[in-house]
Amino acid sequence: MAKKYVFTIILFFLILVISFLIYKAQDLKRMYKAEASKALIGASETSSSILTHQDIKHLPAPVQKYLIYVGAIGKEKVRNFRVAFDGEFKTDPKKSWAKMAAMQFSELDHTTRLYFLQMRMFGLPVIGLHKYADAKATMLVKLAGLITVADGRGEEMNQGETVTVFNDMCILAPASLIDKRIEWETVDPSTVKATFNNNGCKISALLYFNEKGALVNFVSDDRYYSPTGKSYQKVRWSTPVKEYKDYNGIKISAGGEAIWSFPEGDYCYARAEIKEIEYNCTSQGQ
Repeated sequence: MAKKYVFTIILFFLILVISFLIYKAQDLKRMYKAEASKALIGASETSSSILTHQDIKHLPAPVQKYLIYVGAIGKEKVRNFRVAFDGEFKTDPKKSWAKMAAMQFSELDHTTRLYFLQMRMFGLPVIGLHKYADAKATMLVKLAGLITVADGRGEEMNQGETVTVFNDMCILAPASLIDKRIEWETVDPSTVKATFNNNGCKISALLYFNEKGALVNFVSDDRYYSPTGKSYQKVRWSTPVKEYKDYNGIKISAGGEAIWSFPEGDYCYARAEIKEIEYNCTSQGQ
């Protein structure tokens, strides 16, 4: 009878521990949802005006052509967007690809970016959360949602994620390129240089367009390679994109790659395809 009583206590304790670990494993997802909800607070109270030719007349000709090509003229200006991705991720040039799924919420007026990633490595789930707000960035990645394997923050991370924010504006939310924080310089008929200054964090990128007006590549030398958040190496970063598709009246790239260009060669570490995208959201979605 005593043994049965002890076994019941142990079983009950194990159930409590497992339940607690399952709950803790969802911390990053809860954090993503809480931060997205915070960023959405004023969204439903702010109405968007319509993007017109007058709004884009100060932009370089290739950028104007791009906004016309994607169909942004005559649509609402973008305040925020929510996007879901499927794709593959490679943690090292010599390792194999791992399937990944991600969701992102970005708010443009106050420049907030939240990116929640899920993938599997060695049969175990890996969960990551990138947060950018107030020109400060953090990267937190946990094995099984419990064991921290990457924790990045600091000036290099802030600058690097500012590049990512601007990359999102260019590829996922072209209508946002009227932002007054962007300085433009025409390089040639198909190339422009853009400098984006968010709250004193200034980065630059080259944007390449094809003859149709579509953006085909984004290249910046202002991002840092940091797999664990412990060390940082400034490396050229580019995001060549795939064919364009229509998403609720806006034509954007259906996906693309993310590439580090090291002296010894290129390292493509991510491939992603858009599952769905929504602009001017009033909820964070699933």
